Amino acid sequence: MKHASEDMVEWFPASVKEPSTLQIDNLRDKFMQARDHKLPKAIVGIGGGSTMDVAKALSVMMCNEGSASQYQGWDLVPNPGIYKIGIPTVAGSGAEASRTAVLMGKERKFGINSDHSMFDAIILDSSLIKNVPIAQRFYSGMDCYIHCVESLQGTMINELAKGNASKALELCEKVFLSDGDDDMLLTASYMGGVSIVNSEVGVCHALSYGLSLELGYRHGFANCVAFNVLDEYYGPWVDRFREMLKIHKIELPKNVCRSLDEAAMQRMVNMTLKMERPLTNALGENWKDKMTPNKIVSLYERM
Repeated sequence: MKHASEDMVEWFPASVKEPSTLQIDNLRDKFMQARDHKLPKAIVGIGGGSTMDVAKALSVMMCNEGSASQYQGWDLVPNPGIYKIGIPTVAGSGAEASRTAVLMGKERKFGINSDHSMFDAIILDSSLIKNVPIAQRFYSGMDCYIHCVESLQGTMINELAKGNASKALELCEKVFLSDGDDDMLLTASYMGGVSIVNSEVGVCHALSYGLSLELGYRHGFANCVAFNVLDEYYGPWVDRFREMLKIHKIELPKNVCRSLDEAAMQRMVNMTLKMERPLTNALGENWKDKMTPNKIVSLYERM
């Protein structure tokens, strides 16, 4: 809807589903047509991770030709985007700090991973996250927790990532195991995002993308479902995660893949195998020897 002479406001239904490449293409075309193809001076994303990803993706696509699906991957964006500002109202995704805009496609969930995807400015105000529902606060907060674990346990880490991930992990545990506040959670979210910019995610995120693609799970929830069976990779941190589940009275579903047919399971396996960088970070250059299709199926069957 129009808000001022040249301003436009778009509400994105982030609680319903994750953003798609088609939605970004359509929004870009809608805005450009309404503005007579005049580029905006800035794009402001106010919301959770998905909403901020929409803002980042739109910024990129305002200045690059074709479909958003062409830029899903690493460092494929040739031109800088529109100046963009991120204002998180849900803490945990780290989207305010990350260099990716995660989008659903027809056959894959993948990010536009580029320096051009990063916000030019952010506003962190913990009063904006105080009314987030308990379950949503938990699932999004666990996205941050898992970011930090995967970063610290990975091979693609440097001292900057290590410092940010360690502090963010400490803050997450204070928030969800003790009496930490919203300031701590919002700070952890940002620092967790910084850690991922300078390292990479791991096995949990690689598997969770398949859950989102096939079952429609939101990102933080999908991560929780996947992380709960990854003792083999992140044992002590999975134990603490389960403590957090009990404290906050969060019950995860079981046997979520039981009703999937062989074709659906194969699509999930294929999605996981496309996550080469996260799996390399977690398992090393020979990750294909360790994360075989049969292994992936066995992990999904335990969820």
